[in-house]
Parts: sequence; C-alpha cells; structure tokens
Amino acid sequence: MNKMQEDTNPIKDHIFEHIKNSQTIPKLISEKKFDEIVDEIVENCYDKIINMADKEEVIGTLATGILHFLLTNALINSQRKIEHQGIEIDIIVPDLKTLEIDPKKTLLICIPKSSDKIIINEKIAQLEKIQPEKDNIWIILSKDIHLDKKSFILSKDNNSFSKIIFEIAQFSNVGGANKFKILRV
Repeated sequence: MNKMQEDTNPIKDHIFEHIKNSQTIPKLISEKKFDEIVDEIVENCYDKIINMADKEEVIGTLATGILHFLLTNALINSQRKIEHQGIEIDIIVPDLKTLEIDPKKTLLICIPKSSDKIIINEKIAQLEKIQPEKDNIWIILSKDIHLDKKSFILSKDNNSFSKIIFEIAQFSNVGGANKFKILRV
C-alpha cells in the first residue's frame, strides 16, 4: 500500500482509506470481480472527493489510483507516470521495454485530466509519436467526448470505466504478454 501512496494527496488518501477499510473489496479481489470493485469505490468515494479539487483533476486522480490498485491486484504488469522521449505516459502496459521492442503488445493509457478536446487531442498526438499502433492508445475521461480512440468514462452516472481492467487483461492475453492468464475473459 505504501508504494501507491508515494505521491500522497487527499483524494488518493481517501480512496485508499476506503479500500483498506472495505469489508467487500478483499472478497471481490479474490473473486476477480474488478468491475464491482470500481463500482464500489466510485459509489463510496465519488461524492466525497469531487469537491476536493478541479473536477478533471479529481477524476484523473481517482482513475489513476483505482487503475494502479486494480492492475497490481490483477497481476498485470504496468508502469505509471514515466517519461519516454520527453513525452509523459500516464500508464503503460506492460512496460517501456515492450513498447520499444513490440508496440503491438503495448498499451498506453492516457488520463488527460481535462475535458477540453483540443488538450486531449494534443496529448493523443504526442502519444502517437511513440506508439505507432494508434488503437493501443486508450483514454480515460470524466464525460463522453467523441474521440477517434477507445475511451472509458469515469463518472457516477455513466461509468464505463469499470470494464477497463477486463479489457486490459484481454489485451494482455491476446498480446501474449500476461503469463498469468488468471482473468477468464
């Protein structure tokens, strides 16, 4: 748990406090019900944290925290907040080395912390410089914005984000990168 909190902030503290005190999350982890974990965290934390900072910042931090927790518990290799050729990557599955060797087996997840389409498209354009497989760039948003990328919405009402871990696992299994194959997808 401490490793995840190296860059502590009140939003992450609240999320991880909820996870730590949850009666149901350990059971859901053992049952690989990652979508239900997301739903529980959103249900119990969203209203409390949404006013802690700018909405986009809160959603971005919530998405990063949840995703890091889920990837770790799903045993899916990933790196977060790393830089490659001067471009910041929010989350990369499985890692930078694989991106350099085989971009087809590498997924970049962008959490733009903005709902401004121009800013989001600039981030996508940057990522496309280092990831030639355009379909392997996924975006996490706070509301539905039409983009030419696979995107997941993290919000209280329209939460497609809860399916992301299964889609990442599916991607990893198809790419052959996930040797554990524990998620039956």
